[in-house]
Amino acid sequence: MPVPPAPLPHLLGAQFSTTDALRAGISRSRLRARDLTAPFHGARRTASDIRDEDKELADDSAPLASSHAAARRMRSKAKCFLTVMPPGAFICGRSAAVIRGYPVDAPTDLDVAVLSPRRAPKGVGVKGRRIEPRLVSVERVDGIPISSAASTWTMLARDLSTRQLIIVGDAIVHVPRDRYGTPHPEEADATLEQLLEAVASGRQIGVKKLRTALERIRVGSSSPLETEYRLDAEDAGLPEPVLDFEVRDDHGRLLGISEFAYPSLRVAIEVEGTTIARRESSGTAICRSTATTRQPAGMWCASPPTTSA
Repeated sequence: MPVPPAPLPHLLGAQFSTTDALRAGISRSRLRARDLTAPFHGARRTASDIRDEDKELADDSAPLASSHAAARRMRSKAKCFLTVMPPGAFICGRSAAVIRGYPVDAPTDLDVAVLSPRRAPKGVGVKGRRIEPRLVSVERVDGIPISSAASTWTMLARDLSTRQLIIVGDAIVHVPRDRYGTPHPEEADATLEQLLEAVASGRQIGVKKLRTALERIRVGSSSPLETEYRLDAEDAGLPEPVLDFEVRDDHGRLLGISEFAYPSLRVAIEVEGTTIARRESSGTAICRSTATTRQPAGMWCASPPTTSA
């Protein structure tokens, strides 16, 4: 029967560098044991930590669970790399976008950048990049040094289409509302002005796509599906709707927030709306559209809401 590996010192944690482990008296052979993974050169993560994370994410049935799972896994990967990250390096590009919860596919390798003239990091599991200081600002998210929301968006131009940049841009400038329906602009990841400043900061890859995307990014979309609908509707010839529209009664009381509205026509459009019945009392016609009603040609079928007796 195989002998189980010796327990690791608690102070090492679930993610650590081999340098720290050796200083703690751990042998090199112990660092090669099967209960440890090596996602990066010189870094280790316990297999049990990965199993625990996978189980926790599998139990998550909340809305946007897949997006939350991708962000969580990317944060874990970044935190493991932190144990061996060179000074001045930071997470960037698609990896930064995934950590921030933006609708992009997670890359296989971790995108890591340094400011010029430093040398870009290399190694298994790492995609290194060197960036001119004027093109990026760096923040900390959950303890991870990461490119700012606006800087991250401009970096995505090398990988994403113009339409995808609009979708991500809408997510970045989204203004959250609290449970009472009050908007909080201070909680947006960035403003349209900050995206414009990031594009104008200097010569960079994909600047034409970024400028084109900027013209169609709007504040008020709260999901990729909503942005997809807005773009398809406008491309089909419909006028630009008011987004995140507050529906109120004759006394000014807030009845709900509609994703899209044409106030002059007294028409509101819901994309997977859930509070339609109450909003009907405002006298506004409501059309409901879901992800399953989108047609191959980019058109959408709208159906009237159903109300309970």
